[in-house]
Amino acid sequence: MKIEDLNKDSFVEKVADFKGYPDQWEFKGDKPCLVDFHAPWCIYCKALSPILDQLAKEYEGRLDIYKVDVDQEPELESAFNIRTIPNLLLCTKDGKPTMQLGTMNKAQLKELIETSLLS
Repeated sequence: MKIEDLNKDSFVEKVADFKGYPDQWEFKGDKPCLVDFHAPWCIYCKALSPILDQLAKEYEGRLDIYKVDVDQEPELESAFNIRTIPNLLLCTKDGKPTMQLGTMNKAQLKELIETSLLS
């Protein structure tokens, strides 16, 4: 599975209407998802990117992984109050989404996915 880059329109279509976050959150996906808020110049984002590529293949069919470039999507950055990147939005099929700082290794991220999204 290839990780898809989202803009605000595709975010609304595939994840949720971010304008209702967090109180009127209505997830639109058919499986849990992880959204990586990143920027191309961010060294920590560059370190996380190949890990996310590996996990997209490992969890294919069970989890969607998306990316949002905060430099290209300031409205999404503002809606989720992103101040540090990489920052991960974890969306379960039902329930409220959570944010998590994305500076972690593959084992830590797998554990986060298993306990927060697939349990």
